Formats: sequence, structure tokens, C-alpha cells
Amino acid sequence: QLQLVESGGGLVQPGGSLRLSCAASGFTLNYYAIGWFRQAPGKEREGVSCISSSGGAPDYADSVKGRFTISRDNAKNTVYLQMNSLKPEDTAVYYCAADPIGLCVSSSGDGMPYWGKGTLVTVSS
Repeated sequence: QLQLVESGGGLVQPGGSLRLSCAASGFTLNYYAIGWFRQAPGKEREGVSCISSSGGAPDYADSVKGRFTISRDNAKNTVYLQMNSLKPEDTAVYYCAADPIGLCVSSSGDGMPYWGKGTLVTVSS
């Protein structure tokens, strides 16, 4: 059974850092495009970052460029999202999703077939 599990969320002060993990079971992540998405209360889901199966230059939302970094560890079948200089507006539930097409084609995540259940990130003093 294909499964994605996010971890690493929590409460952090503004300016702090967190590293989110997206661990896969039942399939090999490096053949998939992996996206990170977030949804804040009362807001629509938005794309944060995406990395293709080819390992080309990742995509980032303008709001996180220069602060967030997506990476893969194929040996651990895990994708990470390193989040630095966190701001209160980064508060949201963060989800990872996988697409067997291997390309980052959906900024909203629509059409991506495999999703984790999310991890909550709260940025507050």
C-alpha cells in the first residue's frame, strides 16, 4: 500500500527553523515528483515547493524563496523541507504529495494522486 507520512511539525518562534520529513512506504520516492503544500485556517491550499524525479532545479513559491529548501534522500526514501526564518504567516498544516508523472506540473496539487495526512506548523511567539 502506497503511503506518505509527514513529520517534523511543531511550535516555533518567528525566525526559527523546522525540518519537515515526508517518508514513503510501498513505493520508491525517487521515481515520483514530490510536492509540499500547505493550508492555513480559512485559506485555500497552496503549493510551497516541488522537486521532480529527475532532480532538476526545484520549484518554490515566491513567499518561501530563499527561506525553504526541498531535498531528497533516496536511501531513506524520504523528502525533506528545511524551513528557515519562519514567519507567523507560515503557520499551516503542511502536506506532501507524490505524482508518478515525475514532473512538477500542479502548483495547487490538483491531480496528484498520493497524499500524506499532514503535519501542523505553528509559528508564534
